[in-house]
Amino acid sequence: MASIDKVAIIGAGLSGLTLALALHKQSIACTLYEARSCALDIGGGIMLSPNGLRILDHLGVYKRIRPEGYEFDKLYFRSADDQPIDTYEFGGIEQYGYHAMRIYRHVLIRELSAMVREAGIPVEYHKKFIRVLAETEKDVTWEFSDGSTATATCIVGADGIHSRVRKYLYPDLEPAFTKMVIVTAAVPTSQLQVPTGYNLPVTIMNKQHGAVFIAPQLGDGSEVMVGRQKRSEQLAREGWDELLNNKEWCKDFLRQGADDFPEIVQRAVSDITQEKTFLWPLSIVPKLETWTSKHCRVVIVGDAAHAIPPAAGQGVNQAFEDVFTYSLVLGRSDKDSLEQSLKIWQERRQERVDKVLALNAYMDRRRMPNLGEEKEAEDAPLNLESLYKPDFVEMVEAWLSGLASH
Repeated sequence: MASIDKVAIIGAGLSGLTLALALHKQSIACTLYEARSCALDIGGGIMLSPNGLRILDHLGVYKRIRPEGYEFDKLYFRSADDQPIDTYEFGGIEQYGYHAMRIYRHVLIRELSAMVREAGIPVEYHKKFIRVLAETEKDVTWEFSDGSTATATCIVGADGIHSRVRKYLYPDLEPAFTKMVIVTAAVPTSQLQVPTGYNLPVTIMNKQHGAVFIAPQLGDGSEVMVGRQKRSEQLAREGWDELLNNKEWCKDFLRQGADDFPEIVQRAVSDITQEKTFLWPLSIVPKLETWTSKHCRVVIVGDAAHAIPPAAGQGVNQAFEDVFTYSLVLGRSDKDSLEQSLKIWQERRQERVDKVLALNAYMDRRRMPNLGEEKEAEDAPLNLESLYKPDFVEMVEAWLSGLASH
């Protein structure tokens, strides 16, 4: 089996761009292919925790985005009558080396794209991947929608939850809709008239209406994202398109039952700008047996391999872990050990993803406790230090050191 020395990355979003920088650092040539005219930067802010920030710091990205991100350490939980009831750690310099950060997706896309250009990594836009045509022990050839073809020693699907690359591994798999959507809006922080000593970000829980979450964003915290979750039946593509564009529906939903929440929520939703609203249907990918093809020439990462719900704020951070550790595995594997190395990589990454999914479920239970009722204490399924503070280089070296005995 040939080694991998020319990687094609399908998708120039957060995962694809980060993978390109990580491979460049390992002196592995790569090219990015993006179906659109530019990197996709739709959506609002994203949550970066210390594990993801550690990777961005290693790649030189962190210092470029830090001035534009809102840094914080804890998420606060409050009851419907606005009493503090719980906290959850998202970061901390002393404990984990980094504050957590909330930042607009387009800021991170902008800086990653700039660094890719500075590194001389080719990016081809308007190149929509259609299908793999042939895979051998040495390379893989695929087709684009314009009829052109290309060949590389490996193709990586960093093309999201509706991945076309994944179709090569799982032709019949479709993401499963969770029957939940998240609706958010961005409003000026001044609109909230936040009381002195009132801690943000905050999740305010209500047994009748569910939770409202308020999270500052922008470097100075001058804007907040206010959001809610809603149950929804599955819709056809046309139905989703209509709902995604129905900004009035989004505004109305954010305001439903607002009078049963504290004044800070009522003020937050009192004046919402339509262009600052966003709707996100939550879907998941079932646990996959493999993320790689028979000859290791096709690989999927991030949401293409495991879409993670947002409860613990780990979606994009786990995607960064995927691509960074994958680049390290490629850089440390020769052609004879490649197949076994990638097998171990997926096993270890899946173990970590499973723990994050368990943490998500735990967070959901904490977010919606039976207020006023006794509930049995429960330990988190994942130690936060092990989540936020791993040394990924040491981690991969430990994985590969066990090759002989695996």
